[in-house]
Amino acid sequence: MNRFTRTLCAFAAVWMLAGGARAQAVARDDSLYQSFGGQNGLVRLMDDFMTRLLADARMRPFFKDADQAALKKQLVLQFCEVSGGPCRRDGPTMKEAHDGMDITRGDFNALVEVLQDSMSAQGVPFAAQNRLLARLAPMHRDIVNTP
Repeated sequence: MNRFTRTLCAFAAVWMLAGGARAQAVARDDSLYQSFGGQNGLVRLMDDFMTRLLADARMRPFFKDADQAALKKQLVLQFCEVSGGPCRRDGPTMKEAHDGMDITRGDFNALVEVLQDSMSAQGVPFAAQNRLLARLAPMHRDIVNTP
């Protein structure tokens, strides 16, 4: 085996090992998903959340005419994905889903308050609530569309 072939083989071996190490390093962390009780816990959370959204005078106008079952399904998928669970949401982007809804920062904050109430009512640990909210927070850029 000539020097070029040995070097090429060595490079290929290092590249394969590095790829394998990288694959292990990016293994999915589902600890947040598990702290919400997995899929069943997220379904219970969304049942409570939807009830609270419809009962809240600030939120009811945004949700009263929505397809409740479809919305709940999308929220479960979204929270599952965001929390590190095995789900993948395939609906419209947040920007597309909220386009034309005239959502202000105050509306967004009110929704977060309702979500926090639901998470507390479902016994979600405070640290897990904060971790989830930190992952959801960047979405405000695509959801808030009215000054």
